[in-house]
Amino acid sequence: MIETGSHHRPLMLGVVGDSAAGKTTLTQGLAALMGVSEATLICTDDYHKYSREQRRGLNITALHPDGNHLDIVGQHLDLLRQGQPILKPVYNHEFGLIEAPEYIRPNELVIVEGLLTLFTPAMQRCFDVTIYLDPEENLRRQWKVNRDTVERGYRAEDVLASIDRRWPDSQAYIWPQKDVADLVIRFYRSDDRDEWD
Repeated sequence: MIETGSHHRPLMLGVVGDSAAGKTTLTQGLAALMGVSEATLICTDDYHKYSREQRRGLNITALHPDGNHLDIVGQHLDLLRQGQPILKPVYNHEFGLIEAPEYIRPNELVIVEGLLTLFTPAMQRCFDVTIYLDPEENLRRQWKVNRDTVERGYRAEDVLASIDRRWPDSQAYIWPQKDVADLVIRFYRSDDRDEWD
């Protein structure tokens, strides 16, 4: 906890990046290092407005701000920063459905990860430290195909088509968050060493 005058508040860490950039892997690793009882993990995917089927019908991607309850994310981040509990929505990635909300009480460390974690100035102000994960694009595509075929039951060609369909939203809404992050972490495939900065 951080001491602010007469009370303590959680340390707030924001992790952002495109789909399959390594956000969940990083946040779960940090939580394991801290001890699960010391960290509260929040995924902003839980704030999707629409089910997967509804998004298809509306022709909107999960990366688009209009497909997410960003106003509620901002309110919840502010409450968590104050050490207050929230009633967080839940999105089921396996079935693409919105489920019953869950009660979340912040611990010493609150780690918030997602596609639009730093999208608004109000959301940005809630964090003590922010990280943007920026893997080399071919590596990210490989990670996404691996994850979505193994964990979510998609066919590889459908995953690749989805990446292409979501590309304009990635450029418009995800990538600009890199400019406001405190730290940008790049990942490269081992055979791309000559591209390292």
